[in-house]
Amino acid sequence: MLFRDRNDAGRQLAEALVKYKNRHPVVLALPRGGVPVAAEVAERLEAPLDLVLVRKIGAPMQPELAMGAVVDGEEPVIVHNQDVVDLTGVSEETFDAICKEELVEIDRRRERYLGNRARSDVKGQVAIIVDDGIATGATTLAAFRALRNRGPKELILAVPVAPLETLQRLHGEVDTIVCLDTPRDFGAIGYYYRDFSQVSDDEVVAILKRFPAKKTTAPTS
Repeated sequence: MLFRDRNDAGRQLAEALVKYKNRHPVVLALPRGGVPVAAEVAERLEAPLDLVLVRKIGAPMQPELAMGAVVDGEEPVIVHNQDVVDLTGVSEETFDAICKEELVEIDRRRERYLGNRARSDVKGQVAIIVDDGIATGATTLAAFRALRNRGPKELILAVPVAPLETLQRLHGEVDTIVCLDTPRDFGAIGYYYRDFSQVSDDEVVAILKRFPAKKTTAPTS
């Protein structure tokens, strides 16, 4: 499957999620690439849109190789991809140092994207986490665990594309996975988009402005 761009992927993903519309879900995007995809989903489901501020902790010599991930919060959630840590021989001190750098970037993004914007309450809600695709799953796993701490009624992962083996590893972390394409020979997320240009900070801010923050209320039944 080849998507034209993230908007196209989001529209197709939204169709696969339309059954959740009457359950009044909260849609949460992983910035930056997941935001245009999630916006299409939120619009189709008439749902609030919020962010999960998560950052990959990349290996020193291969920043795209995820040693783990960290998620924003009063007590940040940190996930170790121990196989990669062992493979690269990275010390705990180095891991922690890179983690701190990513927390600084999370602070910057929180201020830039959200400012004083009210955050969506996912307690007792159906929470749908959306990204533009998954490779190793480290950042997604960290997002899951952080959101579980916020007490959602149901946690759903929705992505256009991800390798089957990664989804199998993540299966026990969420209640439902919705994925449009699960190739075995994955390569990279960008291979499945004609246009996979980087999403800018300004684009993220503009998209969020289309979805004014509003208070969410858990369904009574």
